[in-house]
Amino acid sequence: MYKLTGIIMAGGKNSRMGMDKALLRVGERTIVEKNALLFKAAAGRVMIVTSRPEDFAFLGLETTSDIFPGCGPLGGIHAGLTYSRSNVNLVTACDMPFLEVGLLKYLASYGEAYDVVVPRINGYLEPLVACYNKTCLKIIENCLKEKNLKITSFFDQVNVRYVEENEIAEIADPERVFFNINTPRELERAKLIENKQGLPHRL
Repeated sequence: MYKLTGIIMAGGKNSRMGMDKALLRVGERTIVEKNALLFKAAAGRVMIVTSRPEDFAFLGLETTSDIFPGCGPLGGIHAGLTYSRSNVNLVTACDMPFLEVGLLKYLASYGEAYDVVVPRINGYLEPLVACYNKTCLKIIENCLKEKNLKITSFFDQVNVRYVEENEIAEIADPERVFFNINTPRELERAKLIENKQGLPHRL
């Protein structure tokens, strides 16, 4: 068993962007490359959940696909937890270019004590930059079978550690680390942020 695994979700439809967000380049690397490097620093073992493993072969990482296809991010989390060999698992979407290893390690530090560790920014949860224990697996599977696909729908059935914005602010700039790219306009903004502030990761 690994102590910690990083799971990168790369199975979205990318309808607003019109191209695969994981393979967008912000600075010298694609977003998925940036996140893979972060997860290697934070967790050691990294896997990608995708229906297109050939697109990510260049990373040399383990890939897996959904067991319940067409169920969105919750299906991806389920697949990642199923094939993970760690109790504690960091999960992130593939559209956040400015995540930082300090934040990931902080979330993971609570991963043995809680079923879910999730940031809460401006009153909104960030379930795709969160830590999930394998203890959630059966409950998530039940949600998928019932077509209850909202990621947070099972949170009231498990022990959740909500990481508040003031905690995160002591580690990283919340506005920066949770910046995500869904549109070409947001991609251009990300490039401006990168060029203005330099490398986004403090490894």
